Amino acid sequence: MTADINNYSLLKENAKRMREEPTEAESALWRFISNERLGYKFRRQHIIDEYIVDFVCLNKRLIIEIDGKYHNEVNQCELDEQRTHKLTDLGYTVIRFTNEQVTCDIENTLLEIKKYLI
Repeated sequence: MTADINNYSLLKENAKRMREEPTEAESALWRFISNERLGYKFRRQHIIDEYIVDFVCLNKRLIIEIDGKYHNEVNQCELDEQRTHKLTDLGYTVIRFTNEQVTCDIENTLLEIKKYLI
């Protein structure tokens, strides 16, 4: 169990909605990492502590986040840093890609992910 028990119901509803309505970049990446295509099982929109992460390989403790343009805003950058710090403290490695990296350069995105799976 990786979720914060106090917020679990709300987080679970949000995670389900996010799985049903993925972004274009999330859908694109999921096609390449689902069904253990990289040799490891990934979960999408998975709850860890008080957060819903885009993708996680629990076996490797690797979190993949895909950031849209709003992640460039100052306040959101600070929140992302706090989130990454907390997840790192929990023993995860967090890697981030922009929507554009995933949709326009999936090959290099996958190569970067594979570096963390070795």
